[in-house]
Amino acid sequence: MTRAGDIHQSWRGLPLAGLDAIIGSGTCLILAPHPDAESLGCGGLIAACCAADRAPLVAVLTDGTGSHPGSRAWPAPALRDLRAQEARDAVVRLGLPADRIVFLDQKDSAAPTEGSDFEAVVAALAAHVEPDCTAILTTWRHDPHCDHEAAANIAAAAAVRCGVRLVVYPVWGWTLPDDRTIADPIGAGWRLNIAPYLPAKRAAIRSHRSQYGGLITDDPSGFQLPPALLSVFETPFETFLIA
Repeated sequence: MTRAGDIHQSWRGLPLAGLDAIIGSGTCLILAPHPDAESLGCGGLIAACCAADRAPLVAVLTDGTGSHPGSRAWPAPALRDLRAQEARDAVVRLGLPADRIVFLDQKDSAAPTEGSDFEAVVAALAAHVEPDCTAILTTWRHDPHCDHEAAANIAAAAAVRCGVRLVVYPVWGWTLPDDRTIADPIGAGWRLNIAPYLPAKRAAIRSHRSQYGGLITDDPSGFQLPPALLSVFETPFETFLIA
């Protein structure tokens, strides 16, 4: 068992590395559990890949409709469309063409973790692995959200199926209390310097207006990205871990 505080400290001390060390010599496929995780966890990497003419493909696992279930102004079908458009706008801010993002349309907070539904999503993700793809990236399996855990399992299965490396990036894992224990040892990985791309990353995060900025005002219990999480992603590096 490892304390989350010790894990956080290790992440901050990981060696700096370039794209080749992190994703290999090709492109990558990024699986985001929800629309916004791609911007938060690896927006800088997306921008760096685009700048290097190695545009990734972004796949969004769930439809995001669970963020404001009490909104009458934004019922689930409208919210689904809004969040998909926000994700397209976000990746364009990072230099990625809008046609380089795909949606797997699983229900928010109900991404499958086993059985035939799980196998179907793994197959759908694997079908998007392009010939020059050398890595699948997704969220850390200890991120405290069921869809993040599901994404980790789905990406791991697809990586094995396609014979590419699996790399993970923490999102909500950064907010774990220091005294929380994790049933894994401290792992290895890298930090990517994203200082040149930090303004683009900030713009991408702001594109998710339904999650950041108070766009939806008729659901007091609706989700908003908390300042404590957003502050983590103001740093000029991103963290990537060997799965």
